[in-house]
Amino acid sequence: MKTSVSSRVEEAGSITLPAKLLGDIISRLPSGEITLNDSKRERVTLTCQSGSYQMQGLNSEEFPELPQVEKAKAIELSAEALLEGLRGSLFAASNDESKQVLVGIRLTVRSESIEFAATDGHRLAVVETINEKEIDTEELQVTVPAKALRELERTIASVKTEKDQPLMVKAYLEPEQVVFELGDRRLTSRTLEGRYPDYRLLIPESFKLLVSVQRRELIGALERIAILANQKSRESDLVKFSIDSEAQILSLSVEAQDVGSGRESIQAQIAGDSLEIAFSVKYAMDSLKNIPTENVTIKINSATTPVILVPLGGSNMIHLLMPMHLKN
Repeated sequence: MKTSVSSRVEEAGSITLPAKLLGDIISRLPSGEITLNDSKRERVTLTCQSGSYQMQGLNSEEFPELPQVEKAKAIELSAEALLEGLRGSLFAASNDESKQVLVGIRLTVRSESIEFAATDGHRLAVVETINEKEIDTEELQVTVPAKALRELERTIASVKTEKDQPLMVKAYLEPEQVVFELGDRRLTSRTLEGRYPDYRLLIPESFKLLVSVQRRELIGALERIAILANQKSRESDLVKFSIDSEAQILSLSVEAQDVGSGRESIQAQIAGDSLEIAFSVKYAMDSLKNIPTENVTIKINSATTPVILVPLGGSNMIHLLMPMHLKN
C-alpha cells in the first residue's frame, strides 16, 4: 500500500518505521498537527499537543522496492461497482490459508461488468455489478487475496466525492499481480495461483420452493435464536427453518440440550410445499447481513441440496448455502 498526505516539509528525507506501532499511536492522538523529527541513528520523535513519542526506525534503503506494472494497461473501474461487489462477496472467502485459492476473490472483468466470486467450500457468493464506463478490453480473470481486497474496500469507503461525479479506480491486472490506484493511494497485491472452482456448476437452475421475507426481520429473529444456538457445541450451531406454505409463516427454532429451546415466527410469502430445513446460524447471518435490499428471497429444492438467497430487486447477487443435516 502506498499513499501520501499534505504536510509542511522543512527538510526532505526518508525513513522506515514500524507500521503497527506508528498506526496505534496516531489513531489514539487528539486532533491537531503532529511533527515528525528524524534524529541520528534512525530514531524518530513524534510530537503532538499532548506529548511526544520516540520510535526506533530503519534506514529507508532497507525497505523493499514496490513492484512495478510491466505489461498490463490501465482500466477504469467504477468505485461504486467495486464496493458493491466486495461487500457482497468478501464474507464468503475462506480464512484457512491451506485452502490456497479459496482465500481469494475471483474477479472477472468484462467490457460492461465486473463479477466477484468467493467460496470457502461450504457457501458461495457471486455478485455481478455494472461498470460506470464500458471497458475496452477482453475478459480478464484473476484471483486476488481477500485480505488485500478488504483493504481496497476500506480505502474506497473512506474517500468522499462530490455528487454526480462518479469515483473511478484505475486497475492494472496482470497474471502475477494486481494494482489498484485511487487518487494518491496505490494498492499492490500478488495474485493467487491455481485453478478456481467452476462455481457456476453449483448453482441450481430451477427451484420448487420460494420464500420471500423482510431481511431485517429475519436477521433480528436469527440474532435472538443464535443466543441458544451458540450454547451448543461449536461444531453444531444449526437453526431449523420450518416453512408453512398454508399459513404463510416461516418459523425458526433451536433445541439446545441441557440448556433450553427457542422459537420465532415471521410472516413470509411462500410459493411451494411446506418443508423443514436447517442451516448454520453463522452462515445464514453472514449472508443476510451482506445483502443490500430490504427483502430477500430464499430458493429451495430440498432439505439436502444447495439453497440460494437473492435480493428481491436491485443487485445481481447470489448467495449459496449448503443445508445442515437435521437430526430427529
